[in-house]
Amino acid sequence: MIEECPKISGIPFTEILLNRDFASEISKMNDEYYYWDKVKYHSPEGIKPEVFWAAIKYSRTFNSKTYNFHSCIFSIFETTKMQEYLHNFDMNFGGTIASSDIISNKNRQYYLLSSIMEEAIASSQMEGASTTRKVAKEMLRKQAKPKDKSQQMILNNYNTIRYLSEHKEDSLTPELLLDIHRQITEKTLDDPNDEGRFRTDDNIFVVNGITGEVAHDPPSRKQIMDTVIQLCIFANEDKTFVHPIIKAIIIHFMISYLHPFVDGNGRTARSLFYWYMLKKGYWLTEYLSISRIIYKSKGQYEKAFLYTEHDDFDLGYFINYNLKVLNDAFNELHAYLDRKAQENASLLEYRIPGINERQMQIIKICIKTPNSTFTSKDLETRFNVSVKTIRSDLEGLVELGLLSTVPLNKRLTAYTRAENFEERLRDIKGN
Repeated sequence: MIEECPKISGIPFTEILLNRDFASEISKMNDEYYYWDKVKYHSPEGIKPEVFWAAIKYSRTFNSKTYNFHSCIFSIFETTKMQEYLHNFDMNFGGTIASSDIISNKNRQYYLLSSIMEEAIASSQMEGASTTRKVAKEMLRKQAKPKDKSQQMILNNYNTIRYLSEHKEDSLTPELLLDIHRQITEKTLDDPNDEGRFRTDDNIFVVNGITGEVAHDPPSRKQIMDTVIQLCIFANEDKTFVHPIIKAIIIHFMISYLHPFVDGNGRTARSLFYWYMLKKGYWLTEYLSISRIIYKSKGQYEKAFLYTEHDDFDLGYFINYNLKVLNDAFNELHAYLDRKAQENASLLEYRIPGINERQMQIIKICIKTPNSTFTSKDLETRFNVSVKTIRSDLEGLVELGLLSTVPLNKRLTAYTRAENFEERLRDIKGN
């Protein structure tokens, strides 16, 4: 578990703060927002770790702001590194910047669908869903009925994300919170009555999956409604400015900390973060697979909660972690878009007069996986177009002799690569 930090009362550290040689060291510890378990290894020569820690704590508390949600009181110290992150996000995530500057209008729907799938899968995997990404994506693309609880969790997350995108103009209310939870947990709880309902007892603990130790004992159920109401006021009002991304992270933390539900608290908290970011105009959030980054650093995610609780409810740890996640997700999106741009450029070698980009993608699938079989329904979801549109694409490739039809039953027809696919492709390109 987490090592307890030293008590700083009575520790003399004024000489450190007055010594300019150590100002950069303290600034570095704050920019990384290290907890005691790392700070103690970075103490300047000749300075006891406890004294160095006391100086860091003083610099944080002296410049911090306090937030009160019923009986939950937290502090936040915004470092220069946090402010740098926020500035970069403001410049790239929203505001007046056009989405076509980063993602072309032609590809928006395709990338949006892919990112929503990734977000739904990763957020569910964090809570124990065991289905692979490949199987989960196949289920979502084919709009198939979930086969087990894991797939149901993923489908719920997927549907909830789309719902939140459509309701980003709504105000946060206890009713909206309950509705989000209901959608996220549908058909996944031991007691269906717990769907969209605040917990009715205090028999709930967050346990370390490895050691079995209790990592978090949530506040009493008696505090839930009052705290939720104050959180809603905090989300909806802007009397005192709090940067929207910081506010979104606070909402995320508070739902996780309060643990108002029997299950599904983490998924609900991350969904609210996503919703609030969209609500405040950070449109690029829809294209970021934030939960996938968190899933890959799940240990750090959990420690960010624990550090906050163990260090006088200093939310800096959780805020710093989430800003890094956003930055990593943004960089990952850029890498993904660059990779797709290279793939699209490679498609030019299959450029055939009169066919569109979707048809080129289908041709590429046939080249990479010759045994592929797909229906119009599969590709409708994949390319986020109507059945009529994708069926027209497929029939066009049949007319060119690149695809063949295969009857699945009396009503459904599938498409597969034609026997003389390569020969026809060479002939068409030759013309």
